[in-house]
Amino acid sequence: MEEQVFRTAIVGCGNIFPMHAIPVMKEAHANLVAVCDTKPDRVQSACDRFGCKGYTDFEEMLNCEKPDVVHICTPHFLHAPFACLAMEHGCHVLTEKPMAIRLEDAQNMLDTAERTGKTLGVIFQNRYNAGSQLIRECLDRGELGQIRAARMILTWDRSPEYYSKSDWKGTWDKEGGGVLIDQAIHTLDLMRWLIGKPVTGVQVSLANRTHPDILVEDTAEGRISFEGGVYGVFYVMNHYCEDEPVRLELNCTHGKAVMQGPRAEVKLDNGRVYQADNDPRQMFEYGDVKQYWGTSHVKQVHNFYEHLAGKAPLYITAQDAFLTQKMICALYEHGRKNFSRETV
Repeated sequence: MEEQVFRTAIVGCGNIFPMHAIPVMKEAHANLVAVCDTKPDRVQSACDRFGCKGYTDFEEMLNCEKPDVVHICTPHFLHAPFACLAMEHGCHVLTEKPMAIRLEDAQNMLDTAERTGKTLGVIFQNRYNAGSQLIRECLDRGELGQIRAARMILTWDRSPEYYSKSDWKGTWDKEGGGVLIDQAIHTLDLMRWLIGKPVTGVQVSLANRTHPDILVEDTAEGRISFEGGVYGVFYVMNHYCEDEPVRLELNCTHGKAVMQGPRAEVKLDNGRVYQADNDPRQMFEYGDVKQYWGTSHVKQVHNFYEHLAGKAPLYITAQDAFLTQKMICALYEHGRKNFSRETV
């Protein structure tokens, strides 16, 4: 039987674009027909590389190409309006994280998907990492028992040039925040997903310690409370000297699970030890980008198209991604009340 192939378009040809374009080109159910970006040089470069049509106006692309699927790789503040516009034009949508920068916009995305009957997906590719999958399986089998608490540490480096070269990074109205919504959101999503219980409260302190030219936080520490007395604590910052592997630990009644980057080790109280790491044979060459971005993008993109083709359930639903968005928005609502900008 002939495979169903979806006409695919990608909006946003910046840094994250290859993480979607390469998997789409390798996907049996997808045919990349067009790309869009407000910067003509980016459009031309993408068209030359992937042999597709190019546009600088998103709605024009929707009207002319009538794609079945749109991938959204734009600045954060455009995720929600572009997703809703695409769904209104009859497209399924797979958007980069975060869903939006405001909770009401994310809710509007869910409402639009329900009204139009279109599938909405949100990229949280780190759930597909080998370490994440190992811990999930151990929890589901009951080997780790119940989660008591979690802790997460992220110490990365984002230079002043990282922000000065961007026309949207480091702003509340376009990025929606700093280290929390951009760098730490993936691992905070893993924490929430693995704990698997509703968030009941948050506490957080936000500060800008070393980036005087941006408006948002470069440091955050806090505590997230979950139903049943489980809690997670975190410390995240993007002014270290280099990007260290993110560390996530789950302290459980029957053992402990530790992730560093994509690698995980599960030590049970009965002496059994499990380990997992991403298979280097599954790596793709994405070009001049941070390789850790794309290790598992291809897996989530494939699942999205398998779902559209009726072959698999959607592994990460928009409703589940919304719970992470709700948690991130709650952290900002609490933290911005006493936001510190005393840079040193």
